[in-house]
Amino acid sequence: MKKLYYGGDIISMKGERDFPEALLEEDGEILYTGTLTEARKRCGEHDVQINLEGTVLMPSFIDAHSHFFQTAQNILMCDLSEAKSFEDIYRTLKQYMEKNQIAEDGVVFASGYDHNVLEEGRHPDGTLLDRVSESVPIYLSHVSGHMGVSNSAMFRLAKITPDTPDPKGGRFGRTEDGRLSGYVEETPALMRLLEPALPRMKMDLDLQLELAQEQYFRYGITTAQEGALMGQNMQELANYAARGKLKLDVVGYVLENEYEKTIRQFPEYNQNGQNRLRIGGAKIILDGSPQGKSAWLSMPYEGESDYRGYPTHEDAYVEHAVLCAVKGGYQILAHCNGDAASEQFIRSYEKALRAVDHADRDLRPVMIHCQTVRDDQLDRMREIGMIPSLFIGHTYYWGDVHLKNLGRKRGAAISPARSALERGLIYNFHQDTPVTKPDMLHSVWCAVNRRTRSGKAIGEEQKIRVFDALKGVTINAAYEYHEENQKGTLEAGKKADMVILDANPLSTDPMRIREIRVLETIKDGKTVYRLEDSNRF
Repeated sequence: MKKLYYGGDIISMKGERDFPEALLEEDGEILYTGTLTEARKRCGEHDVQINLEGTVLMPSFIDAHSHFFQTAQNILMCDLSEAKSFEDIYRTLKQYMEKNQIAEDGVVFASGYDHNVLEEGRHPDGTLLDRVSESVPIYLSHVSGHMGVSNSAMFRLAKITPDTPDPKGGRFGRTEDGRLSGYVEETPALMRLLEPALPRMKMDLDLQLELAQEQYFRYGITTAQEGALMGQNMQELANYAARGKLKLDVVGYVLENEYEKTIRQFPEYNQNGQNRLRIGGAKIILDGSPQGKSAWLSMPYEGESDYRGYPTHEDAYVEHAVLCAVKGGYQILAHCNGDAASEQFIRSYEKALRAVDHADRDLRPVMIHCQTVRDDQLDRMREIGMIPSLFIGHTYYWGDVHLKNLGRKRGAAISPARSALERGLIYNFHQDTPVTKPDMLHSVWCAVNRRTRSGKAIGEEQKIRVFDALKGVTINAAYEYHEENQKGTLEAGKKADMVILDANPLSTDPMRIREIRVLETIKDGKTVYRLEDSNRF
């Protein structure tokens, strides 16, 4: 049975002036876009004609980088995203523990606090969390995911003492007299702390994955990413997918130290994948968070004599991981917030290409976040086919913080979308969910308007037009996944992955783009979300 859509604006994303009158779909594939007259000629008496009634049909959104599985894990955690003070954190944690009846053999994981918006202007500490409980292990994850705070019970469970050395690429915070403060920074330290507590987590994984999918669908997304896969997570996702539970497409990138082992264990999911799940390549983390001042910069942070953040790995480690990707012919994504981390990735990739005869030049390596990437680095990225995936929401969520931490010139240059566009780079945008909600239209708004939370303009010379911003969440994101021939535009032969909006972003006041609502999300021709039916979010 065919479905004919007409009666509203249809944005094909094939070109700036390509607005067909009608779209015809059958069995999850777009058959035709063009005139309504021709579309009706191709319909039979039993086919369905859907009048958009003035709403807007366009390609569904494609998530270029997030953490789908982690979003599912977090969905039942204690939510601190609304906390504005230490007292808010204390009260929310106590209520969560009472509601969920968490005893000493349990654990509390909370997420979403941001020290930049707390009244105290700093991270909470172990003393506050010990007030909540001295016997139940508690860990609060910073909104960035790169740092957090634990109580003394969590440190005892992990057997971390004041004498425990900091792991390379991470650190445990200490007071002036040498005691553990509760603060923990970056992946090596976080994994050392949290691994012993993970078995205590109570999860209903089927429910959590279902809720995570609904959240992505709510924002019009039909392809999502798990950007830090590990073996156990891959096994759980594969089990879920094999039971036919995945309704959206998920592309996973395995942490590089587990990549070879994981593809040997799950060869059927490598590259092409099955059951809507596939392994797209490897992921490496090269630095931390600019708003947490752990991103690795080439020049010191504002007001610091020489502190520039620090790398996660030494050059030799990164060069080996990148060389393996180029030799193996697979895509690699690198988390780079600071320009020194960006330099390490670009230099390593350039070196690998020189070392490998007849290296595949279409592997499409991706620089994730690239908050402080420089113009000279963008020029070199173009030469090696490296994709800048910009966490453009930084302009809004932490723009004020970046102006303070980086100074006006560097701070205003974060997320340089126009610089990437002018160089012909195939950029895209992401939200790094669960760091921020997977709200693609908010990212479009950020790219077009560049306003901070306080309303300040930030880097207005880096603004781009609405159509170019929409490319960053549709066809350009499809390109990252080597799926530009299947997704990202509305044209015959492509998947019927579509979204219906209540207003046209191209003709809406740019400052109101983030107010546009997703009315319906369509995956492979089937409605997977409808606003009027939704009551979960």
